[in-house]
Amino acid sequence: MARVNVADRHPLDEILRADRMPHIWCPGCGIGIAMRCYAQAILDSGLPIETHVVVSGIGCSGRVAGYVKIDSYHTTHGRGIPFAVGIKLANPELTVTVFSGDGDLAAIGGNHLIHAARRNVDITVICTNNFNYGMTGGQLGPTTPFGARTTTSPYGNPERPFNFPDLLAAAGANFVSRWTALHVRQVKQDILFAFEKPGFSFIEVLSPCPIGFGKYNSLEEGLDEMVQYRNRCVLAEDFRLEDLGIDLREDHPIHVGRFVNRDLAPYKPVRRETSE
Repeated sequence: MARVNVADRHPLDEILRADRMPHIWCPGCGIGIAMRCYAQAILDSGLPIETHVVVSGIGCSGRVAGYVKIDSYHTTHGRGIPFAVGIKLANPELTVTVFSGDGDLAAIGGNHLIHAARRNVDITVICTNNFNYGMTGGQLGPTTPFGARTTTSPYGNPERPFNFPDLLAAAGANFVSRWTALHVRQVKQDILFAFEKPGFSFIEVLSPCPIGFGKYNSLEEGLDEMVQYRNRCVLAEDFRLEDLGIDLREDHPIHVGRFVNRDLAPYKPVRRETSE
């Protein structure tokens, strides 16, 4: 039997497109970590790979659709969720995931986000939140923390950002959690949980963006932000959803954990019977 060099194999060869590597993400970016969690969850789910579908929008996170060996849809800016809803309604047996970023999902796609949660459509949304538009120049986004600097807020963000857990809970999502690119085990486990959870699931993954966001906020290396997560993340046990907003000032904790886990009935379209 011919010997196989372990260096010629990778645990994710079955699910990742090696021919598309190396990826385009910047050194220190956390999106690749989140994608790795998603890929491992697919393999660990026990579901046939052909039943998994991923949909992405535009932005750095949108590249995920091109790196995984499943049916993948790289859609227009902000429209990943309606594409995913259409796929799920056409074939409810599929496990449909939207993988995108905070700008794509919460800005131009924000209306789709809240209404998919309101309808409790049975899809999973993985949002890598890096607090800015990382691919187009590091501009202010809807999740940029108050006071944070970007290319379009050089004196600090004067606006209150979205608090994803509070927003999605109010909209009607069945499952909402938040972790960081440091919490790889928890991210993978929550993706697995979301695959099996009926209704709308939303997993926020706080991700370093040293090029677009970090260099303007004294976080010039990806590890700088990861160290901050290690030192400041607190598992939320006794909390109010309205208090889960993110503030990167040193005197504010960053709450992570599972925030919503309820069993509202998922959306099912009404099918009108036709007469012969």
